[in-house]
Amino acid sequence: MAAASSSRIASALRQPDLITIYLKETKYEFLKSLRFPMYFVSTIVLPLMFYVLFGLVMGRQTIGGVTSTAYLIAAYGTFGVMGASLFGTAAGLAGDRGLGWLQVKRASPMPPFAYFFAKLVMSLLFSSIDVLALLVMGTLLGGVHLPAATAGKLVLTLVAGSVPFCAMGLAIGYFAGPNSAPAVINMFYLPMSFCSGLWIPIVFLPRTVQGIAEVLPPYHLSQLALNLIGAGRGGSTAGHWETLAGFTMICLGVAWVGHLRDQKANG
Repeated sequence: MAAASSSRIASALRQPDLITIYLKETKYEFLKSLRFPMYFVSTIVLPLMFYVLFGLVMGRQTIGGVTSTAYLIAAYGTFGVMGASLFGTAAGLAGDRGLGWLQVKRASPMPPFAYFFAKLVMSLLFSSIDVLALLVMGTLLGGVHLPAATAGKLVLTLVAGSVPFCAMGLAIGYFAGPNSAPAVINMFYLPMSFCSGLWIPIVFLPRTVQGIAEVLPPYHLSQLALNLIGAGRGGSTAGHWETLAGFTMICLGVAWVGHLRDQKANG
């Protein structure tokens, strides 16, 4: 019995620590992202550039009862977390599929969910950086003074709201090729951003576009953020989250179909 117990202990010690595996996969996903400057530019620099141009340089007016510099933190924050999530998951997944790297990972003893966990964490991390950078810029240069509790809720809301777009990125990544993925992402990313009122405030858009916006996930996330600073158009908080949750489930379902198709094609 003692020998059997010792054997079990030795076997357990030889088993890789799952937490360590997940953390290492996340670390290497981070290092990989740093080697692609265009990812950093498109997810961090672009929203900040828009904020400087339209929030700081082109004058400050009142939108929805708050200053434009405060309003645009919520709008471009939504735009930023969308970009970080879509490009971080869809482009990376499509590239790994095209190179056969996903098959290598599947054949390895690495837990299958570690790969997706790393991409989710990276999207959350870059989303956090984006929103915090906008808040700092708005506070230091835009005269925005949000209470600490409101600022904290804004960051948490936008970062949590990146999860549906991670799911959308998985759905795109399983069906787009490595070369076509950026174009496919932009086919969804840019029109959805415009129609949801992230570039031009929703109140300035035509009524037809405003009607379209109400079925788009970025609109609901931006309204959650705008409600926190007193500039939302109404609608219940639960209703906005329910829409985002439903969108997440649909995208995960599409991604699962793509995953099964890949497994069948690769044997």
